[in-house]
Amino acid sequence: MKKAFSIFLVLFLVLGMTFSQASAASTKGVIGVNILFNTDITDDALAQLAAYGKVRDVVYEIDAVTMQIKKSDLAAITALPFVAAASPDQERKGSPVDTVSVSDFSDGVSTWDLDSINVTDPLSGTRTAEYDGTGVYVAVLDTGLVDSWRQYFPEERIAEEFGIAFGGGGGEVGSVSSQPNKWEHDQDSHGTHVTSTILGYQMGARKINGVAPLATVIPVKVLNQNGSGWSSVVARGIVYVADLKLNELAGYPVVINMSLGGPGLDPIEKAAIDYAIEAGVIIVASAGNSGTAGMGYPGAYEPVISVAASGWVGEWTVNGWWLYGDVPDPTNAEDFYITDFSSRALEGQDLDVAAPGSWIVGPYQTNSGQINYYYLGGTSMASPHVAGIVALMAQKDPGLTAAEAESALESSAIPLGAGCRDIVDPNAGAVSICWGDDATGAGLATADAAIAAVP
Repeated sequence: MKKAFSIFLVLFLVLGMTFSQASAASTKGVIGVNILFNTDITDDALAQLAAYGKVRDVVYEIDAVTMQIKKSDLAAITALPFVAAASPDQERKGSPVDTVSVSDFSDGVSTWDLDSINVTDPLSGTRTAEYDGTGVYVAVLDTGLVDSWRQYFPEERIAEEFGIAFGGGGGEVGSVSSQPNKWEHDQDSHGTHVTSTILGYQMGARKINGVAPLATVIPVKVLNQNGSGWSSVVARGIVYVADLKLNELAGYPVVINMSLGGPGLDPIEKAAIDYAIEAGVIIVASAGNSGTAGMGYPGAYEPVISVAASGWVGEWTVNGWWLYGDVPDPTNAEDFYITDFSSRALEGQDLDVAAPGSWIVGPYQTNSGQINYYYLGGTSMASPHVAGIVALMAQKDPGLTAAEAESALESSAIPLGAGCRDIVDPNAGAVSICWGDDATGAGLATADAAIAAVP
């Protein structure tokens, strides 16, 4: 993907709706809304809402419903005594910023990004992290997995019995539906690439390491086949994972990774996050790809562990750098930078840590069924690095809470203050990248330090 197209894509995503959706909304004057109750859902309340339109979906766990209504009726619904909040369904995107096709693969099991968070050593080709994610479930709320996922991941690492897809949403037809098998028929590849960072992946005869290679991934498809979706659907996915934690997975640590986001926090999405964290789930999300325009949600919501995208100054400097490049130890902040697309924290937004999100290699199919690998850049790529680290932390302490995980990550991060770095960009050549203190959170996350910070 060329840089110019990538920039256009980012601007297009920030609009919050496709051109066809905008046209439909203006023509019909109908919007999808998500409504959060301030009390239990009752038949009387549902009957009152029915005067404004059809209630499409009811989420009893968080006392929320979705509807399609006339835009002019939103204020009246908000004023109802049992309504805590009501807002239009928010679009969510998970597309990467940059892609470059991988054409030369060499032997090895360690990549620069895993070396930079102190999980592997490229010289010995071995893991250096003390833990591997055994016994931890990581739910990847994303686009699902491509049809050929078994050619990338071991079947035992994917929890097929819990895999699920949610579709629809208040912004489209109002109702949120479940399609149990659609999760493994993705056409976008975003969720597959994200999963590869957590688990590692097969590349021909070679096995590339992951942050938490023995964790078990639960694929939860909440984005459609072009990588977009709605906050009501994301909320459904979060509640689904929380219910698993309260029931079938009650004895296991559960982490959610959300490499997705949009410009506003939806009330039922917020309620779903609160519900999941109370159930014992730890949530990690990307900070967003909007640069100085601010963070995306749900990442900017304080209880979520949000992740900015960092890069390494050694990128593109020598052949095979992504596989053979040795990031100096101990980790030195001078060897890293914050990407220009990584969202900066505005007032009221909470940015926690930074992790590799610049030119991460992984499975990414541009044609269905055709095995392929791409370098991808985006905070979508940074988030699973931290979700994987959290899985290692939770393996050490299965009772680890979301607040404890965030505190350990922040207290152990390597500070990366405002600055500039000269780097090589594959599309533009030598460039200078600069950032401020609003771009880094507590600093660079590393697995060894974060694990050590867990008692």
